[in-house]
Amino acid sequence: MSRITAVSPPTTLLREGQKAGPVVGEDPRAVKDNGSCADGRSHAVVIGSGFGGLAAAIRLGARGYRVTVLEKLDAPGGRAYVHRQDGFTFDAGPTIITAPFLLDELWQLCGRRFADEIELRATKPFYRIRFDDGEVFDYSGDETAMCAQVARFSPGDVEGYRRFMAASEKVFKVGFEQLGHVSFGKVSDMLKVVPDLIRLGCWRSVYGMVSRYIRDERLRTVFSFHPLLLGGNPFSTTAIYSLICFLERHWGVHFVMGGTGRLVSGMVGLIEGQGGSLRCNTEVEQITVQGRQATGVLLQSGEHVPADIVVSNADSAWTYHKLLPTALRRRWTDSRLHRSRYSMGLFVWYFGTSRQYPDVMHHTIVLGPRYRGLLDDIFKHKVLADDFSLYLHRPTATDPSLAPTGCDTFYVLSPVPHSASGIDWQTQAEPYRRAIMQHLDRTVLPGLEQHVVTSRVTTPDDFEQNLLAYRGAAFSLEPVFSQSAWFRPHNRSEEVDGLYLVGAGTHPGAGVPGVLSSARVLDTVVPDPARETHHEST
Repeated sequence: MSRITAVSPPTTLLREGQKAGPVVGEDPRAVKDNGSCADGRSHAVVIGSGFGGLAAAIRLGARGYRVTVLEKLDAPGGRAYVHRQDGFTFDAGPTIITAPFLLDELWQLCGRRFADEIELRATKPFYRIRFDDGEVFDYSGDETAMCAQVARFSPGDVEGYRRFMAASEKVFKVGFEQLGHVSFGKVSDMLKVVPDLIRLGCWRSVYGMVSRYIRDERLRTVFSFHPLLLGGNPFSTTAIYSLICFLERHWGVHFVMGGTGRLVSGMVGLIEGQGGSLRCNTEVEQITVQGRQATGVLLQSGEHVPADIVVSNADSAWTYHKLLPTALRRRWTDSRLHRSRYSMGLFVWYFGTSRQYPDVMHHTIVLGPRYRGLLDDIFKHKVLADDFSLYLHRPTATDPSLAPTGCDTFYVLSPVPHSASGIDWQTQAEPYRRAIMQHLDRTVLPGLEQHVVTSRVTTPDDFEQNLLAYRGAAFSLEPVFSQSAWFRPHNRSEEVDGLYLVGAGTHPGAGVPGVLSSARVLDTVVPDPARETHHEST
C-alpha cells in the first residue's frame, strides 16, 4: 500500500474571517443558502482539485464567480498529485499532454500567456512500443516515418494505415471538434448526432475499426491500444475514441517541464489571481440541498460551506453514491451505479534508479505475450493474470531535473481489475511489484533490481481510499457506447439543481483533454452569476 506524502503546504488555507457552518448533528438540508459574499459575487464551491476541478474554477472565476476549491488531500492535483521522495519527483498520474489549446484558453481567460509560464516539450517518438519478442515500433506524428514503421511489419498495410488515419481524422472532426464541448443534457442532443456516429462506424469498437483497415495483428495492437490510456478496453470501447490517433498527430504529444505538477501549481496560481481560494486537507461529507436546489457542502469537520452553485470534480459515481442522499436520486440510483461498467484499476510502481538508462524512451509500452486474452482477464474475468502489459514512464529522458544527477526517475503502470475483483492487495502488491521488476530487468532495464534506490506503489485500494474512486476504478465509468455522451452522468446534474459535474466520470470522459473539455462544457450550462439569486451572507 502506498502512502500519500506531503508535497508542499496547502496553497491557500481558510480565508480570514470565514465563519463556521452548522454544528455537528444539525440537518444540513435545513441550512439557509447564503452563498453570496460581502463583495456581492455569487459563490461557487468546487469539490476536488484535479484538472477538471481546477479548469472549472478558472472558467467560473473568469465569469465573475467567487470560487472556493475544496481538496481532500494535502496538496492539489487529484490524480495529478506529485510525490517527492529521496530527491526524486514522481508525477502520480497524467504524463501526456495533448490538445494544448485547452490550456492556452485558461491562461487567456486570466489575461496571461500560457507559454510565458509553462514549458511544454514535445516527445519524439510519442511512444516506443516493444513487443514480447523484442521487436519495437516507434510511434510518432510523422506520416513518412510512420509509413516506414508500418512497412517494416507489414508492407501491405501501409495504404490501410493511411486510410485508417483519414478515418480517424473524420471521427476527430465530429467527436472532438463538434461534440467534445456539447453538454448532452437532453436526449435530443444525442438524437441529432446519432446519424453522424453511425456513418462514422462509432458503434464498432476501436479494435474493430482498426481491423477494417489493417490486417497485421501486431499493427492492430499498435493502433488500438489508446483506449487503455483512458480506462477502456480496445475491444469494447466505442470507435469514437479512434480520434485519439489523429488528435496526437494534429497537436503532438508533450510533457510539462518540471513535471505535470508544474501545470497543477500554475492553474492554482490562476485561481488565486482571480481572488479564488484552495483549501486542502478538506473532505466533503455531503452536498447540502434545500428542496431540489444545491445550497453548499457539509465538510467532515461539521462546517457548512454555503454556495450558489456546486461543481463536483469527485468521481461521478462517488458523487451520487456518497454525497447526495438516496431520496434525491432518481436516475443515478445505487442499483444503477452498481450495474454500470467501470474502467480497470491501475497498479503503479514509482521508482528511482542510481544509474541512467539512456536507451529507454520517455514513453514505452512493454507488451506481454497476450493482448485480447489479457484484457479479458482484466475487464471480464477480473482476475490478476500472471502476465502483463506495461506503460513505462521515464520523464528524465526529457527533464533530468526530476532525479538526482546521474539517476533516472520512472513509473511503471500495469492495468489490473478494479477493486470489485476482490484482489487482496495487502498480500498481492509486493509479489506483483517484484514480478514487474523482474520482467523489466529481463527486457528494457537490465540490472534494475541492483539499482533501485527509492520505491513506492499505488493499487486500486489507494484509488478508492485516497482518491475516492468508486470501486477503485482509475478512470471512472468505462467508455463504452452505452455510457458515452447523453448516457453518461450529465455535466448539469439530472438530480439536483445548481449541481454540476466535471472530470472523467462525466461527458466527454477521461484523459487530460477530456476533463479539461468537461470544464469547458460548463460555460454553456452554468448561468452567469448575475442571474443567480443572492442571499445575505452570514
